[in-house]
Amino acid sequence: MPHTLSDKTTKWLYFFITIAVLVNFSGLFVVILGPDGALYASISKTMALNNNFLELFVDGKDWLDKPHFPFWIAALSFKLFGFSTWAYKLPAVLFSMLGAWYTYRFAKDLYGRKTALWSVLIYLTAEHLVISNMDVRAEPYLTGLIIASVYYYYKAKISTSWFFPILLGSVFAGCAVMTKGIFALIPICGAIAGEIMFKKEWKSLFNIRWLVAAVLVFICMLPELFSLYYQFDLHPEKVVFGQTKVSGLKFFFWDSQFGRFFNTGPIQKSSGDPSFFLHTILWAFLPWSLLFYASIVQFVRINFNKVQQAEWYCISAALITTLIFSASKFQLPHYIIIVFPFFSILTAQYVCRLKFKKTVNTVRLTQLIVIILMLATVGVLHFFFAPKQVPVVAVLLLAAGVALLIAVSLTPINGQFKILFQCCSVAFLVNIYFNLVYYPNLVKYQADNEAAFWLNAHNPDQLPVVQKKNGHSHAMSFYLDQPLWIMNDGAPLPKPPYILFADAPFIQQLEKEGKKVTHIKSFDQFRVTRLNGTFLDHETRSTAVTTDQLVVIK
Repeated sequence: MPHTLSDKTTKWLYFFITIAVLVNFSGLFVVILGPDGALYASISKTMALNNNFLELFVDGKDWLDKPHFPFWIAALSFKLFGFSTWAYKLPAVLFSMLGAWYTYRFAKDLYGRKTALWSVLIYLTAEHLVISNMDVRAEPYLTGLIIASVYYYYKAKISTSWFFPILLGSVFAGCAVMTKGIFALIPICGAIAGEIMFKKEWKSLFNIRWLVAAVLVFICMLPELFSLYYQFDLHPEKVVFGQTKVSGLKFFFWDSQFGRFFNTGPIQKSSGDPSFFLHTILWAFLPWSLLFYASIVQFVRINFNKVQQAEWYCISAALITTLIFSASKFQLPHYIIIVFPFFSILTAQYVCRLKFKKTVNTVRLTQLIVIILMLATVGVLHFFFAPKQVPVVAVLLLAAGVALLIAVSLTPINGQFKILFQCCSVAFLVNIYFNLVYYPNLVKYQADNEAAFWLNAHNPDQLPVVQKKNGHSHAMSFYLDQPLWIMNDGAPLPKPPYILFADAPFIQQLEKEGKKVTHIKSFDQFRVTRLNGTFLDHETRSTAVTTDQLVVIK
């Protein structure tokens, strides 16, 4: 039964959703994290500069790893707004907001307006979604596209006028495939197939509309397929992954997806852990992860004997995707974000159903523990990390967050909702701290972007800039305001004098070889996406960082 919306919490819900949206935009100006984010930004920059939307290049070399859609969107953003951090991140955040809109529409149809609003708030405050809107990769795009596709396929299933919803659902599904590959169809197909199979609606399963959907998805994929064919299949002489005769189409349909799943592809290998996403969800879906697990148990218990009365879209998409990802040999935490809309709807319908005093009290206690742990974690992190700069705006916003938490705590909101609003307040505090204090200080240890910023202001003679790549540094390619030369085996270099950016041992080797080297500037370097305790502790950090240098080669 759809749940009615209580007037007592309506204004709070809209107010908190508004703040949640703003918090998700608060990471727009944080320097792009490497290696992946900076790599994708540099690829999109190259695409926009060359007006070549068919081919993907990294440091002048053909690149075959991810599909084109996010690069197309980011390159168009660069065309509109110029090359900047926020122009790269903005489209991804907007796709996340698209996910919020369709989460609302889907939940409203299934459970009513009250659950829909809570679904949106839970979705927008889930920890790893906020992180992903700061550390932009493909997942924010994928999250919005998948829930939009499921929503329109759901509308097509229940409607006699099904063609237009099928068309829209297929466009979103096709774009999802052009974002991450054919495995993007797992939650989409899982949601629809799960609903049909649980209710044994076999006639609906073999309806002509799904054949039409498959044809339309394939048509929507054609730009991606043509781009891969044009760059790779037409040029078997190109060296990719250390070999020739590499088919872009084969990689797209098999190696990039099943190759990762079975650990047989050309991309880096991983061992896989069946429990990986179970414990990843515990932190990635904070502050709602325990409620999400409780919602799964409650959903199965209540609906096991009432299959026809329940909706099975959300639990099917969530569990099928999680199970397949858990069986994969290649696992990364951000993969799970794409099903956060379904997690959020399941969690929202659970908390909106809570009635028994004992259960409500249990929820209050567990969420209070979650709140304490989140605040304690940030406090400990701040103490040991000891950020060098804390902007005034961050202090003011954190103070506002504390005031909001106090205001919610003193407001007479009945039932289980007070503790939920308190959780949201803490989520705001935590992510404001991350996006305005922690991450801006952390990226100071990405030497390549710091060197690019310094050169943009201190190279008046516009000496050529050469970078010795280490395989993980791509931020200079994006942030440098002049052409960048890459020092690779056999690659031509400019005539001296030129500026070289490289690690300290390499510079020392050049000096031993008799090169005329003039030191300009040194930068601390650490791969900030692979943190450890030694680095996080400001007292031992100096032993964890390495040194990269800018020098003039004469």
